[in-house]
Amino acid sequence: MHPAFSVVFLTTLIGAGQGLFLALFTVESYAAFGLLPAQSSDFYALGSALATVLLVLGLFASFFHLGRPERAWRSATQWRTSWLSREVIVLPAFMGTVFLYGMAHWFGINPELAQLPSGAPVNVTAVLGTIGTVLAFALYICTGMIYACLRFLREWHTPLTVINYILLGGASGFTLAAALASGGAPEVMPALAGWALIITLLGLLGRVATLIRNARLKPKSTLQSAIGIKHPKIAQKTQGMMGGAFNTREFFHGQTRAMLRAVKWFFLLGAFAIPLGLLGAGLMQATGDLLALAFLVQYLGLLAERWFFFAQANHPQNLYYQSVA
Repeated sequence: MHPAFSVVFLTTLIGAGQGLFLALFTVESYAAFGLLPAQSSDFYALGSALATVLLVLGLFASFFHLGRPERAWRSATQWRTSWLSREVIVLPAFMGTVFLYGMAHWFGINPELAQLPSGAPVNVTAVLGTIGTVLAFALYICTGMIYACLRFLREWHTPLTVINYILLGGASGFTLAAALASGGAPEVMPALAGWALIITLLGLLGRVATLIRNARLKPKSTLQSAIGIKHPKIAQKTQGMMGGAFNTREFFHGQTRAMLRAVKWFFLLGAFAIPLGLLGAGLMQATGDLLALAFLVQYLGLLAERWFFFAQANHPQNLYYQSVA
């Protein structure tokens, strides 16, 4: 498939925003049960503002993928059958919840509504955080299922697609949260960096599993089955046109196999290996600069990973349109 950079930025930016919010609420939840030191509201407000910026930037990037942006609202009308429509509904709901969560902390509007048997308070931000957590995972599932539900694109049609969207978004979000905490909440930085290490490692395992699976796929369609001729020797001599068309632009990336291999190794290093080293060094030395660098390198690696994710999918129509005479 042809990787659209608008979708590459959309999925990586909102994924990081979701992960950052989950990291923030993890800290607040742990603090409520006495597992981590309580933090000031400013930490949660600043983190929520940053998560909202990432989500808005991702939403903005998505408009560059639309032929008629003024009709974007219509994409939500098919929510009964379309994962894209469900994503369009869940994304603004999640953005609104993150915004309210940040505002509640910023303005100190956080009364205690109830109390758990353990003594942990149930306040406004706890309710908003719980709703936001559900919406965050729902958004990960919707985004991943847009691609995993396509049976004819076998590289995507696997539960690993959804799992990887969750793990890679969570890894970048927790890495960013660790970098943020190094400046404003150093007491919780080790916990966030530790979780970032674990999720990044799990993301590496999930992505490598996908690469191994896809490398073993064998095409179900052949030139013989495509045109209904059983002759064993069929060679395509011409495409029937001298230039490109919609099919050649949108369903094939146009790059060489050497380019795909180079991008694959780049994202394996940039999204996983190097950030793991930087996270480990930042955790041992308690250095915020290394954690910030880990997020930057990881995000660049995830851009390459998402480009490769789209480019690796081989549309069956490329049996015919892959060559231009």
